[in-house]
Amino acid sequence: MSDSAARDQDVAEMESALAHPEVAPDRSAAYGDHPDQVVDFYAPRDGRTGAPLVVLLHGGAWRAPYDRAHVSPFADFLARRGFAVASVEYRRGGDIPQQRGGNTRPGGADPVAGRWPETFDDVAAAMDAMPALAGRELPGADVRRIVVTGHSAGGHLALWAAARHVLPEGSPWRLPAPPPLRGVVALAPIADFTVAAELEVCGGAVGQLLGGQADFEVRAAQADPGVLLPTGIATAIVQGVEDIVVPQAVSEAYVDAAARSGEMVGLTLLGGVGHFPLIDPAADACAVVAEEITQLAW
Repeated sequence: MSDSAARDQDVAEMESALAHPEVAPDRSAAYGDHPDQVVDFYAPRDGRTGAPLVVLLHGGAWRAPYDRAHVSPFADFLARRGFAVASVEYRRGGDIPQQRGGNTRPGGADPVAGRWPETFDDVAAAMDAMPALAGRELPGADVRRIVVTGHSAGGHLALWAAARHVLPEGSPWRLPAPPPLRGVVALAPIADFTVAAELEVCGGAVGQLLGGQADFEVRAAQADPGVLLPTGIATAIVQGVEDIVVPQAVSEAYVDAAARSGEMVGLTLLGGVGHFPLIDPAADACAVVAEEITQLAW
């Protein structure tokens, strides 16, 4: 596929994924005092009890303009498949002045990716609070069967949430034991920071998240799923072959790193599919994602 055709496909797929009306949650609950520290809950649409809980982490390059609203149709799609769903919001980046020739360009700003350490503080806090929150807000959910999923930057956070027990000693987010998860299904995740940075994924979002070159190595040791291996948590990745936002090479680097650590990570490659169909209820790829979650959850 030519570059122009790939760009056209990406635009069309993005427009389709974002064309669905926002779906209001059944319940919402705070896990902290900041306005972004909130979880939206969607009950299984068939009214079943004992449904597995899918914790959903949205993407958007860890940038503030992209919040959980754009994955609410996907959350509803999973609820219609019989899952209980918890869609997590977290603090993201703000704006940084645009720089040209060392000077701030008047009136201009670029969105910065993520906030260190707040983005990670929030995901850790939400995951730690999840069994109690879900037990209260969705009493029919089975919090003993939790699968974490996330798209793009949210896929990174899903992999990271499952790897907190292998964080370096002294990390504030380190867990003493593996989290009680059935598994992780990461969707086109920013899963390997070295390769993502080399490819300048999402306009250099990884470098912005980690604070630039001076902090990259130190912070990557606590944030890069590609070095936080093995986890011992069942993990599957779903990746579109035609993805030009987070290319296939990023997922493959993580799968290869896992193999070197002695761990097998499932990789499902979808031909003819780009970045956004994985969260588009109108796309066949979304059904593949639901099946991957089902295989881990039930």
